Amino acid sequence: MPTAIDLFEKARRHERLAQLRAAREHDLMPYFRVLEGPAGPVVEMEGREQIMLGSNNYLGLTGDPRVKEAAQAALERFGTGLTGSRFLNGTLSLHLELESELADWMGEEQALVFTTGYLANTGAISTLLEPGDTVICDSGDHASILDAVSMSRARIRPFRHNRLDRLETMLRRAESDGGGVLVVVDGVFSMEGDLAPIPDIVTLCREHGARLMIDEAHGVGVLGARGAGASEAFDREDEVDLRMGTFSKSLASCGGFLAGPADVIDFLRVQSRSFMFTAAAVPAAIGAARRALAIIRSEEGPQLMAKVLDNARYLHGGLADLGYRVKEPNRMPDGSEVITPIVPVLVGDDWQAVLLWKALYDAGVYVNVAIYPAVQRGGALLRTSVMATHEREHLDRALDIFERVEDRVGEMTPPVADEPPSATPEAGADEVGSPS
Repeated sequence: MPTAIDLFEKARRHERLAQLRAAREHDLMPYFRVLEGPAGPVVEMEGREQIMLGSNNYLGLTGDPRVKEAAQAALERFGTGLTGSRFLNGTLSLHLELESELADWMGEEQALVFTTGYLANTGAISTLLEPGDTVICDSGDHASILDAVSMSRARIRPFRHNRLDRLETMLRRAESDGGGVLVVVDGVFSMEGDLAPIPDIVTLCREHGARLMIDEAHGVGVLGARGAGASEAFDREDEVDLRMGTFSKSLASCGGFLAGPADVIDFLRVQSRSFMFTAAAVPAAIGAARRALAIIRSEEGPQLMAKVLDNARYLHGGLADLGYRVKEPNRMPDGSEVITPIVPVLVGDDWQAVLLWKALYDAGVYVNVAIYPAVQRGGALLRTSVMATHEREHLDRALDIFERVEDRVGEMTPPVADEPPSATPEAGADEVGSPS
């Protein structure tokens, strides 16, 4: 009689486990580090003070007293949770008010709030697409986009990151696929902080009859005069069909949203499984997001956005002056340069990136490390990011530490011969799946 293979064996025998154990033994694991307080410009992490250069709290609003007060007020009024989906017993006046405010902010007919940004992406893409349709994705797109495509069972045609010639090729091929075509790109790419060339992408989509969705997770609250994201910064909002955003970055909370035409949002409201079959966002999260949004839309908002972008320029220039490899600034159609709050330090070798991360961590600077397969082989980097609440003294201290540890890394020896620890699923050169 045949017997079933033990499903758990793949977990026990996975090649990464030895690497993870070796990394833990030598305290080289860059993931799952434990915060012991608020996510500010300086944090308490595992018993030591760290300058936080690894947060998405771009405007620094998670510690704003007004945002915390709004979360507390929602908690007191509505309780800790809703115990049901928006579809059934989980819709509050708070949700509806936030959706109206988001739609107005984004200049769209309607908006729909999801419990997380991941669910917003999966909810939109897996619902709009079906077998026979085609989705075209940038290889740097977020992992939730690839998961959504798998759920939809649509054909996926990925193209290499920001390669317009490859996008055009995929659009031509999609014309003969027989179904609808959706192009999905990040407005600001989460690992390298670069912008999608939205004006050119809009033109190509219109030429080939494709719809365009922009993931603005790292753009809202940062770019554009209103903070509505990369689409606004490029003055192409009216030509983008659907926009997604999150609350877990500039909006100082947890959740996600879609903004677009009323008929599309109404369709998603009654057809999206990730909206209909997950518990509604808790009142405190919605209260916090509403207050953060109100701050962004007030006279204070442009000041916060200017501060975070100025901090990004300062850190970028400081790292470049120290001899670190940083990406070139994004160039806008008017010739101006933009450096987003994500400032990657390009390292190349995976172990060298981990060792540099460790040296910085021990010296008091926390950054994120991205190694294969989160990035391509040979493309390891440290992902630094800034907040509006960073002061010059924070950034100067961090740059001083970067200068002090630079020479130490070459003298450090990896503890094992094989690959450094990885916490992300493998992806090929033309596959999507950025983790943050």
